[in-house]
Parts: sequence; C-alpha cells; structure tokens
Amino acid sequence: MSGMTQPAPRTRFHELAGLGGFITLCLGISALGGFATSSSVDTWYQTLEKPLFNPPDWIFAPVWTLLYLMIAVAGWRAWRSRAPGLRAGMTAYAMQLALNLAWSVTFFGGRQIGAALAVIVLLLLAIGLNFVLFRRADRLAGWLLAPYAAWVAFAAVLNLALWRLN
Repeated sequence: MSGMTQPAPRTRFHELAGLGGFITLCLGISALGGFATSSSVDTWYQTLEKPLFNPPDWIFAPVWTLLYLMIAVAGWRAWRSRAPGLRAGMTAYAMQLALNLAWSVTFFGGRQIGAALAVIVLLLLAIGLNFVLFRRADRLAGWLLAPYAAWVAFAAVLNLALWRLN
C-alpha cells in the first residue's frame, strides 16, 4: 500500500444526490441562458435575415432540454467513476457549461453575432475536449456528449450564416 487512502464508498443516497446536483446545475445554466435569450428572441432575433436551414423556433426548447439532461447524466457518470485524471474532465465540463451560457449572453443578450461566433467555436472545442476526457473516465459519459457536440456544430454553422446575412 502506498499510504494513500481509498475514498469512502458512496451510498445510494449520495449517488442520487449527485445526480440531482448535476441536473440542477445543468437546468440552472439552461434557465440563465433562457433569461438572456428572452430579451431578444421575440424581438431582435425575429428581425434577422435567416438561412433556409434555420429550424423553427419551437424546436429549440425541447432539443436543449434533452441535451441538458444528457449533459447532466454525462457529468454524473464521470463523477461517479472516480477515474484518475477526472479533475481535468470536470474542469472541461465546467468550461463548456460556462461557454454555453456565455454564448446565450453574447448572442441574445448582447446581440453580437460575430462575437458569439467566436464563443461558439470555443464552446465546440471545449465540448470536444470534455468528450475525450469523459470517455476515458466512463465511455457512456463521453458518448452522452456527442449529440450536444453535433447540435452545437450545427448551431455554429447557423451562427456563421446569421453573421454573414446580417
């Protein structure tokens, strides 16, 4: 034995409380992003010229709700794994959540399409890093971030088109 103590086993309650914490965190980020979005989505955003592939407005809420729940489960699964190097994965997790919120604040709150494009590119890179690090801790945790990465990649293309058109 190298003198290092093993972490205490987690109880079922601790595991479920952890899941609740991750869900609360992700839905809290969603709510803050929604608050930033609400100031412009029915006004400024409606005046923008949009590309042909722009989805209908009603699609965003259900897609993001599902994605945030998947992000929460990914974070929880990685956290549960106690894998070596998990701190880096959790740092990437926090970074991508912060960038996710920053995009909403920049695009909708600040109405700065070009600056939001820079933020979403950073967000996509952070999600990619988070995917790689989480996959090392728990394969499913990594793969739960794949739909999020795909949606954000689509959103980045949409952001670019909006920037070019407006």
